[in-house]
Amino acid sequence: MDDTLWVMKPGRPEAAELAAALDLPLPLAAVLANRGLLDVPAARTFLFGSLEGLHDPYLMKGMSAAVERIERAIREHEKILIFGDYDVDGVLSVVMLHKALRSLGAEVDYFIPERLTDGYGIKAHHVDVPVERGTGLVISVDCGIKAVEFVAQARSRGVEVIVTDHHLPGDRLPEAVALLNPVLEDSGYPDRDLAGVGVAFKLIQALLEKAGQPAGLPHYMKLVAIGTVADVAELRGENRIFVKQGLKGLRTVSNTGLRSLIDACGLKGRPISEGDLGFRLGPRINAAGRMGKVELAVRLFFTDTVEEALDLVRELEDLNSRRQRTEERIFEEAKERVEARDLHRRYRCLILGSEDWHRGVIGIVASKLKDHFHRPVVLFSYQDGKAFGSGRSISECALIELFDACQTHFLSYGGHRLAAGCTLLRENVPSFKAAMNALAADRITDEDLQRKLRVDASLDLAAIDTRFLDIYTLLVPFGVGNPKPVFVTEDVEVVGEPQTIRRKHLKLLVRRSGRVFEALAWERADWAPRVRRGARLDLAYAISTTEYLGQPKTSLILEDIKTRPAR
Repeated sequence: MDDTLWVMKPGRPEAAELAAALDLPLPLAAVLANRGLLDVPAARTFLFGSLEGLHDPYLMKGMSAAVERIERAIREHEKILIFGDYDVDGVLSVVMLHKALRSLGAEVDYFIPERLTDGYGIKAHHVDVPVERGTGLVISVDCGIKAVEFVAQARSRGVEVIVTDHHLPGDRLPEAVALLNPVLEDSGYPDRDLAGVGVAFKLIQALLEKAGQPAGLPHYMKLVAIGTVADVAELRGENRIFVKQGLKGLRTVSNTGLRSLIDACGLKGRPISEGDLGFRLGPRINAAGRMGKVELAVRLFFTDTVEEALDLVRELEDLNSRRQRTEERIFEEAKERVEARDLHRRYRCLILGSEDWHRGVIGIVASKLKDHFHRPVVLFSYQDGKAFGSGRSISECALIELFDACQTHFLSYGGHRLAAGCTLLRENVPSFKAAMNALAADRITDEDLQRKLRVDASLDLAAIDTRFLDIYTLLVPFGVGNPKPVFVTEDVEVVGEPQTIRRKHLKLLVRRSGRVFEALAWERADWAPRVRRGARLDLAYAISTTEYLGQPKTSLILEDIKTRPAR
């Protein structure tokens, strides 16, 4: 793309040291250095880390109190209620903790609020749920760090609460039995980037090890991996270990529901990648919560019969198809509104809303619009006099900080650095827009809005041999915090005429240093006039390794191209 700036990361002397010490190709050692892995022990852990490298769960403040309270509930046959969120992270946290507590002999139930009526988080009125169900202990997963009123009311009615969460807190903390949240300043936990499933797993780890059942821990990695990737958590530290081990575990699955879901995604008998977790398995689980039927997703993981599992998977497939159609309609409507009114040239943050936009999918649409226009986007669904918002932001702008500065406009809000949600009275939307636009104009620069492609290293195509690819696979899984490496090869010749695929994608053969590779450009059929036979290009690309007809296949996935003058 002509407006994209290629930013070559400066070479670091540590790359040569890593290459020599670990016997790595220098371009791959440069990738490690670019990820901040500057010494041999850190790089070795990144490449070869295993479950043995997990932190002691008791490093997290509140863990001892949480374990002791749960053990007492089990001893005294006290009913435990797990309170979860409706997204993949929350659903799988509920499933994992429910199974773990049941294995320890607990009497356990769960509750997940309805996304379209209750919205995110634990509200004060939810105290009626544990009271009516005769629960003495509530454990929240993937939510609860802002549930100050709920915890206070629960305590006044004889119900104690343990909070496990990974979201940022508000001005006050709930007075719970224990707060397990690695982002709290006094948490003491070495890894702040766990997803909700990661925090729930640390509690499970502590409980099972205390009960002498550590051998069961790898069993949970499959669900932890799916939840971590689906929640777009940073794949560094423990998250990387979770996902790496979970992907190995997904080669053999005993859970009836999960196995049926894998089969429905066309993944039976195939190696499952982190991309499959984020774009195949995760969305189908997420569709239940987004479309207001979260119970379907939970039941899938609890069923023991193939027949029920197949029925549930079919329902999830249908919901996911509906979600995709709804999402595409909203995306096209929003994009047309932005372009018709030139909003992307007038404002550094795009804020739109409609009564016809489904609350369950506006976050996904905001993410797509953010990528399309390369600026923060907040979308609202209007209902019953309120505006329910979901926003996404570019890496250069912390959306939650903008929301912090606008908090007087909200009834409630929360989230992470680049993804946040809010609720406000519809009548307050204009003043919120004005405040956000003023902040964006002040804090987001022209340079921030320049699309950038960050390049890890230059690479000669001749260097992509079997040994290089074997070591390259050690960098997997890729994701936030460990993006797929981008390499540049200059002065590459196009061999043969390019082919368009489904009128959207482009496939061509390129040659350099005597090596020929297939190069694929997704959604870039418009490049075809620039890449005719004999054209010479500079390529920025990622490397893809797959199997085709049982044989390994290596392709270049083009991120961008630059044409060179004809010789």
